[in-house]
Amino acid sequence: MRRGTDYLSSLDDGRKVMVDGEAIENVTDHPAFAGVARSAARLFDAADDDPEMQHIDPRLGPDPVNRVYALPRTQEDLAGRRTSIAKWAELTHGFLGRTPDHVGGIFAAYDLGADVFARGGQGYADNVRRFRKRIANESLYLTYTIIPPQDDRSKIGNEHAEPKQVHVVEERDDGIVLRGAQMLGTSAAIADYVYMTCLLPLKPGDEDFAISCVVPCGAPGLTWYSRTPYAVGKPSVWDYPLSTRLDETDSLAVLDDVFVAWEDVFIYRDIDILRAQTSETEFRAYGNSQAQIRLAAKLKFLIGLAYRMVESNNVVHLPGVQEKLGEIAALAAMVEGMVYAAEVNAIVIDGAYVPNGRFIHAPMALQSDTYPRVLNIIRDLAGGGLIQTPSSVRDFTSPETADDIARYYSASNSDAAERVKLFNLAWDAIGSEFAGRHHQYEMFYSGPPFVMKMLNTQKYGYEEATMLVDNFLDTYDMNTTVMDR
Repeated sequence: MRRGTDYLSSLDDGRKVMVDGEAIENVTDHPAFAGVARSAARLFDAADDDPEMQHIDPRLGPDPVNRVYALPRTQEDLAGRRTSIAKWAELTHGFLGRTPDHVGGIFAAYDLGADVFARGGQGYADNVRRFRKRIANESLYLTYTIIPPQDDRSKIGNEHAEPKQVHVVEERDDGIVLRGAQMLGTSAAIADYVYMTCLLPLKPGDEDFAISCVVPCGAPGLTWYSRTPYAVGKPSVWDYPLSTRLDETDSLAVLDDVFVAWEDVFIYRDIDILRAQTSETEFRAYGNSQAQIRLAAKLKFLIGLAYRMVESNNVVHLPGVQEKLGEIAALAAMVEGMVYAAEVNAIVIDGAYVPNGRFIHAPMALQSDTYPRVLNIIRDLAGGGLIQTPSSVRDFTSPETADDIARYYSASNSDAAERVKLFNLAWDAIGSEFAGRHHQYEMFYSGPPFVMKMLNTQKYGYEEATMLVDNFLDTYDMNTTVMDR
């Protein structure tokens, strides 16, 4: 299986990533990406070192592959997938939102639903299955860009006078040529491939935008425009332990006549199939189950952080503190419980075990409320200590400041270094630029909150609930008395 060193070497492929107006020569050497690239590399090492994260699937070949890419064929397979995803999430404490298991899981769903892609021709279904096999056997790191750049959202496709969205500009015997831009390329700077498609509804006449394909992140003509990187300019890892090592960055993809071979195309100029790739496959079940496993790990980490802070302040025993700890514990337990419920109540489709959408989408419908609530409670528990930390680690070593820092930043149960280290971590998790990005990211993880609530309406399955009502209504009529049995 792939090792972290192999992964890091593969990133030196000439990819064009722009930061501060300049192209990065090698992302693994640049302060914006060096830390997060090595955090990702540790994921590959962990999978290769842990036999429990590996399994052999004869449909993929004779060699062991990472369970995070699995298409589970038994209840045990589904549990193994969950535990493997959880191990990765715990290594990054849930702060890497677009690890390889997310889009890798989506392609497992596409493999299961390959007949949808075959509507455009059997070759497209074959392409899906072939590429999914590559993902698993090569431990590929995929991200996706699935919506156009924000513009006038009342228009889509050709309704724009000069469309910015990625679209087909040329069809050739050996492939297609794409032009335009797409967002939101989370982790794109450190990924192997980007999966490009459009999840917004298109209409007849927009066929040039109706594509689904994969493109190497270092493809000629592809430029990545990174947002402000939060790892740059930080005084030390000790001061900003999350920003410096787990800022996956988000990038805008700009394609200037990028060639895509036919073998990497899954949908071509077909609006109906484009819609069906998410609505008629288990795209959401596999992709979002990974997302909720990750979120459960993240919330558990944040709870641990909150507990350590109130311990440091010696206020765990206070009823008001216990109330707030209990609330965030309840929120985290509900997310984790839904992950298990989706697994135990899995649906079997064509021999594959699929996490139950009712339980996956319930916490997602509330995620835009849950995550901000957890952050606000932790802010309340932390109090002013969160913004009264030394300016940097150098205050501990400077002859002019070291004595005061050691005396006045200590606590009865910890020295100054231990206490400040804890509160620095807390600030990076809930108060820094990095934290603000995560706040926004989790609120809109799967799109606008109202869309997720509407999706939950579709996935809940009201037949069982309405049957309970109907059955009760049938137990009495106008002539029924309390003496009737």
